[in-house]
Amino acid sequence: MLTRLQTLVVEKPWGRTDIPAEFGDFGGRRIGEIWFAHPAGDDAAIMVKFLFTSERLSIQVHPDDVAAQAAGYPRGKEECWLVLGAEPDAELGVGLVAATTREALHDAAIDGSIVDMIDWRPAASGDFIYNQAGTIHAIGAGLTVVEVQQNVDCTYRLYDYGRPRELHLDAGLAVSETAPRRDARDGTVAASDNRLLVDGPHFRLLHLSGPDAGAHLPQESADFTFTPLSQGCTMDGEPVKLGECVVTDRAGGIVLAPGARALLSWPA
Repeated sequence: MLTRLQTLVVEKPWGRTDIPAEFGDFGGRRIGEIWFAHPAGDDAAIMVKFLFTSERLSIQVHPDDVAAQAAGYPRGKEECWLVLGAEPDAELGVGLVAATTREALHDAAIDGSIVDMIDWRPAASGDFIYNQAGTIHAIGAGLTVVEVQQNVDCTYRLYDYGRPRELHLDAGLAVSETAPRRDARDGTVAASDNRLLVDGPHFRLLHLSGPDAGAHLPQESADFTFTPLSQGCTMDGEPVKLGECVVTDRAGGIVLAPGARALLSWPA
């Protein structure tokens, strides 16, 4: 049995007015995030978001489970991005270009030069990035991204381009990796791929494409989150549209039409 998740639309100063029509008509509002509320609330292990950017987002970092729980959160936050659309000069910031110290990062966050310490990578549709806890990161302008993350509202902002929001330098720098960090899961996902993108430690993420997707579906029972990336997706005979997200305890009812694609995520 599937449950359609409540859609939550978040306006952001760095958002966009040209959101694909499948997500709804927002009357020219600047939409930055569309995310989906799991019926289990904070107890849910995973959250899925779509992000739409016209400016760079804050430079930030997330704690691991141990550090987050010590600070009173239920879990830490690891996340991954799949780029669905990118303007020609779009970039993703992932980690640092060179090893440094927390003291140097602190000073750079104060004067803004931390921007030049970030490993800004050219971004294109199909790029996949996994951000381990402790990796300093940022999403650039001109991007449409689907993000799958551990479900916790815990973000430590290190720099925010002068926007009037709180920074969290002490907490953020305490958990930050101070050397360059590449993740073996990073790479490119073709629209036609049926492939497990993440296999733990916190969640699993499967990219599904077309009629062959059925052969790759997990058979066990779990708290599955199904997120279409195009039209042509059904679950248990019911259409699930782009802009929707559903949960179910069985994935066997997923069927994709030729050319359709989706993500399936569940706790590890």
